[in-house]
Amino acid sequence: MTETLIAQEVFASLRPDQVDALSEAAERVRCAPGDVIYTKGAPAHHFFVVLEGEVTLRLPGRGGVGIVIDQLGKGAMFGSCVCFNRDSYALTAQSTSDSLLLKVKSAALKELMDRDLVMGYALQTRISEIYFARYIETMKKLQAIVMNIPIETS
Repeated sequence: MTETLIAQEVFASLRPDQVDALSEAAERVRCAPGDVIYTKGAPAHHFFVVLEGEVTLRLPGRGGVGIVIDQLGKGAMFGSCVCFNRDSYALTAQSTSDSLLLKVKSAALKELMDRDLVMGYALQTRISEIYFARYIETMKKLQAIVMNIPIETS
């Protein structure tokens, strides 16, 4: 598991002892196309990294209709984020192909970040950058949708 963690860009700055501690709280999970990884509102105890395949993040809506927020490929991180103190998932994540995910207990990462504040700040900054970039891309997609809605005039 150590090699898998080190290979992820977001964890590249961790010391070997920190990687070892995080390895104990991590596992690889295989998903088939259509497998739901978590649903919006479920308790958020893990975060994930796509090792292989693709995952869709969706905001569910009424009547089973949802909005695709993002489609994530290899190396993308998603799920619970210790930086934002969320106790439930904000979106639904679903595998859209045969996928291999890295599943990590959020509490283990938070503990590491609390013990080493310098590393914690650096990691929090990187995770925030990842999530903010996803937010900006989502806003651009929503703007494109809204700008293409025909306006009725009376």
